[in-house]
Amino acid sequence: MKPVLLITLCTGMFLVQLDVTVVNVALPTLGEQLHAGLTALQWVVDGYSVVLAALLLAGAALGDVFGHRGVVLTGLVVFGAASAACGFAQSAAWLVAARAVQGIGAALLLPGTLAVINRQCPDPSTRARALGVWAGVSALALPAGPLLGGVLVSLAGWRPVFLLNVPIVGAAALAVRKLVRPGGRTPGRIDLPGAATAALALGAGVYAVIAHQPLAAGIAVTAAATFLVIEHRSEAPMLPLRLLESRRTAGATTISAALNFVGLGAVLVFTLYLQSVLHLKPLDAGLALLPLFLPLVLLGPLSGRLTAKLGPRPPIIAGLLLGALGLAGILRVDTATTYASLLPALLGLGAGMGLLTAAVVTAAVTDAPAERAGIAGGVNNAARQAAGALGVAVFGAVAGDPANHPAFVRGLHTLGVLSAALWLAAAALAAFTTGPRTRGANGAGWPPRMRGTS
Repeated sequence: MKPVLLITLCTGMFLVQLDVTVVNVALPTLGEQLHAGLTALQWVVDGYSVVLAALLLAGAALGDVFGHRGVVLTGLVVFGAASAACGFAQSAAWLVAARAVQGIGAALLLPGTLAVINRQCPDPSTRARALGVWAGVSALALPAGPLLGGVLVSLAGWRPVFLLNVPIVGAAALAVRKLVRPGGRTPGRIDLPGAATAALALGAGVYAVIAHQPLAAGIAVTAAATFLVIEHRSEAPMLPLRLLESRRTAGATTISAALNFVGLGAVLVFTLYLQSVLHLKPLDAGLALLPLFLPLVLLGPLSGRLTAKLGPRPPIIAGLLLGALGLAGILRVDTATTYASLLPALLGLGAGMGLLTAAVVTAAVTDAPAERAGIAGGVNNAARQAAGALGVAVFGAVAGDPANHPAFVRGLHTLGVLSAALWLAAAALAAFTTGPRTRGANGAGWPPRMRGTS
């Protein structure tokens, strides 16, 4: 694969990650100017994440059916237009709605990046290295987000945080048109009932956590059960359930969910802690988050090389254990400590996520047949984004209002213990599921035809 093509494909993930981290640093200023409380700020993040997660599988299916090049270009256009709408928002409700449209654009463009890499790199070692570069380049958005967000908010307010996406989208669209050839279509249909029930399940679930609404929780459970029934009976399912018959695919997808549940939830509460408890300015808070994000950039390519040489299991387990150690370090912070007390937690979590990213993606897509690469990548990304949206809701609910410093810090301690336990459990799961390539649950491996591909 040509390096320039690989970098171009990384642009989709870069934009998605950049927008998440830029927004987090801008939240306190944005909330003050738009008169938005903690609940509204959670929806500024989750309005984007929920839609992205709910529609990622549909976006992957659209790419498989109509070709990933055209769908990625459409996603870039939608994402850019929605970013402009965010930049001109006059209320929290307007901003949340525009963020939801951003999620639609991201869901269209994101799965195609992994699908094209998988198609262009049939050799497993080459593919693992390419995915390592993909993880490292896309992770540049994470440290860039807090820095750019801090600078922009300090100098020009929060609106340029969103408007910055527009020229990047234009450049990416031009590069995709030039470097990615049309093609790669697989005959099939789009599972609209599946997409609708998935969106309802995730949206209601997040709302239930943020608003403490039992009725919404019931709707979420009902919609999730309905989604599984639809996928089981559908001629062209959005989520081919046989995809999860591979123990490695199912395990890697679950671990990916744990990764983003903790990672995105932690970014929210760390940002609020730095600005509301330690009283750092936006730019200083952005700089303070670099120890969390820089390891993702530095260790992503290393994770790809380790995965190519050793397989995905060693870097996944090492990343989870290192991250759990960092999460336990959250117990050291309180209302009277300095930034130095938070630093070990940032470094440990960042290093763990850096080792995990490329390895779990490789484990998730390796067992999938080439013609279903978009779906395999979409399932993994959907699990990550859905869990990230829930993580933002849960972490915000447990930590509570950052204006109440003692209660907020007690919430951080609770989150540190629970998150460390979750990642230790994920490490045990990785030991069982992410070893050498596995067969399907029926012992026959991948069938020559999947439901909806006849």
